[in-house]
Amino acid sequence: MMIEKDKITERQIIIVDDDPKPVPGQGAGEIPVITIEEDSSSLANDVEQVVVKPAKRWLWFALGLLISALLCIAAVMGWRYYRLYVNIGIPVSTTSKQNIEKLSAPNNAGHAETPEVVMTSDSILGVALNFYELRGLRAEISLQEPDTTDTSVFLYSRCADHGKNGEYLGSLVMNGKSLQSNTSRLGYCAMANGNVVIGVARDEEVKDYSQENGGSFFRQFILVSNGVLPPRFHLHGKVERRGLGRIGEKLYYIETRHAETMWDFADALREYGFVDAIYITGGSDYSFYRTADGTRHDIGLAENYPHTGWQGVIPWLVFKKR
Repeated sequence: MMIEKDKITERQIIIVDDDPKPVPGQGAGEIPVITIEEDSSSLANDVEQVVVKPAKRWLWFALGLLISALLCIAAVMGWRYYRLYVNIGIPVSTTSKQNIEKLSAPNNAGHAETPEVVMTSDSILGVALNFYELRGLRAEISLQEPDTTDTSVFLYSRCADHGKNGEYLGSLVMNGKSLQSNTSRLGYCAMANGNVVIGVARDEEVKDYSQENGGSFFRQFILVSNGVLPPRFHLHGKVERRGLGRIGEKLYYIETRHAETMWDFADALREYGFVDAIYITGGSDYSFYRTADGTRHDIGLAENYPHTGWQGVIPWLVFKKR
């Protein structure tokens, strides 16, 4: 046996060179099992280590921004839904579902009622008002101004507004045809199946029902909702005002006899007892109403009839006998 030293690895190598001397009569022994062990620290130096690099920081940053943006969008949409369909900033006396039920109800009592407009006057909080109670009448919207000789018409007036380009301001349906879809104004008047309702809502459920049933619908500013005034008005100054209001189940067309602010007009209606009321444009425009005997009575300035401007564009609210 001799011992040599490996110059490269500096490990000792044992070489056994003795020739085995067999002993007569002795069988072959067991084959030895040789185990070679090496220091793990030496193997660690020989194994190439693979390092997984983390994702680049800017990718994580972009992902964080995307998630934050999605959360913000979801929050805005949730708040918008809440404002549109849950809380519109003013109490509501009648829900959209309840007004749809009123529109779909049989109006046999209305057919039996004598068609007429009953006019009364009063002064509330210093505001002089004329009230026109609508009895036994149905309503529709037309782009043609009624003729004064048409005895089927018992009252008519302006309803929805339009811009200088002729685009209507607020949702508008005429005889089942949608002319505009816009909820910028929360007050509305709906007509279907011979019934008429007014209300306040951001959703378009009543509008859709009116359209599906061949009725009419328009939107206007709120004057009174559930006996409460809106927090602010969009029209200012003092001019003659008109509106459409409800006390119980009675519907009234209302006009001021003098120029008034929107606030004073609405406050007088609230004080008088109107549960709901919406604004009607055209404070001094000509219109008329008929009493039970069919006699026509003028409203507004007769010299303004007929309206020559915006013919075929102005939507007219027309009440007729059933």
